[in-house]
Amino acid sequence: MTTAVNGTTDSPPAVPADRGTCPFAPPPTYEQVHRTAGPISRVSLWDGSPCWLLTGHRQARFALGDRRFSADARLPGFPFLLPGRRELVLRTTPTFLRMDDPAHARQRRLLTGDFIIKRVEAMRPQIQQIVDQALDRMVAHGGPADLVREYALPVPSLVICLLLGVPYRDHEFFQEQSQALLSLSATAAEVEVAQQQLNSYLAELAGRKQREPDDSLLGRLVVRDDVTLEEAAALGVLLLIAGHETTANMTALGTLALLRNPQQAERLRSDPSLIKGAVEELLRYLTIVHLGVPRVALEDVEIDGTLIRAGDGVLCMVSTANRDEAVFTGAERLDVARDARHHLAFGFGIHQCLGQPLARAELQIALQTLLDRLPGLRLAVPFEEIRYRTDMAVYGVHELPVTW
Repeated sequence: MTTAVNGTTDSPPAVPADRGTCPFAPPPTYEQVHRTAGPISRVSLWDGSPCWLLTGHRQARFALGDRRFSADARLPGFPFLLPGRRELVLRTTPTFLRMDDPAHARQRRLLTGDFIIKRVEAMRPQIQQIVDQALDRMVAHGGPADLVREYALPVPSLVICLLLGVPYRDHEFFQEQSQALLSLSATAAEVEVAQQQLNSYLAELAGRKQREPDDSLLGRLVVRDDVTLEEAAALGVLLLIAGHETTANMTALGTLALLRNPQQAERLRSDPSLIKGAVEELLRYLTIVHLGVPRVALEDVEIDGTLIRAGDGVLCMVSTANRDEAVFTGAERLDVARDARHHLAFGFGIHQCLGQPLARAELQIALQTLLDRLPGLRLAVPFEEIRYRTDMAVYGVHELPVTW
């Protein structure tokens, strides 16, 4: 691969790229581009349109934290990785995830109080109870068991349902719709149907809570004068999906990473004080937001001598940035004692993950409890037979058969 002016290459690689032989590592294509063309390079999207790929930690962090790069997917030049998604965005109610300030700040402030550290810390006994009950059921059923279905998915699903005020009895419905929304193989029409189904479900629920207010997040949201039912439903869909999909996949994939690194798992069993740092390291090491974080330049911006022009799409490849040797020495190794606090798994800047305090608490409790209560936990199938979610927007495993 020959490097040209401003980090471009003679034949720009296509994104998203295929993963390599190691299921925990970013696609080798991105690592090769980082080595040969540098941390800022030109790539080609599915339709042949160019896009800037930022693979370095410092460069990705800069773009995510600089307001000259927009998260508004309705703007020309915003990079979409699949066909039909731009048209879908234009037909759906936007949320703060795809807004810039001041609209972003207004919506985000509606929810911030429910995810502050103090409130999440107060939830820890309840989260522990949910974790214990899920593990009790799994153990009672006996092994082998699918850790995803029996443990990793029910725990965050129940937590976000309680927080939002969504009946857990409907979990199979919203999990099915979220799978369609996150599938990379679903057609634009299938994604739109799933989006409409979830929006209708949340709008109906929000309407009931407007008539009969309760103390749930959704219940408090709909009684505000400046929040429409449509906006409340859109925010509910975002939180419902993000609240269970990401944590569920991190729990399962994190467990698999620890099973493949038994010395690291044993360190956590012998020294539970390491769990907070271990979760940060697993977030860095695995980076389940594996397709990158898209932005579009609002004006000409220069990064390390490379000019990114207004209207250019930018893809911050946080999975590769989290393996940047300039920041994380020996980045290809899992080290539960590493100081990994500067990882970008939750993003950076004003759009960094709103629910990260809750995700951290759930992961800390779920992983430590699993390690402590099932010291003999092991895979029930060969490692080579595990099916990974390369076909989904959130990476993980489809199933994780285990026994103990």
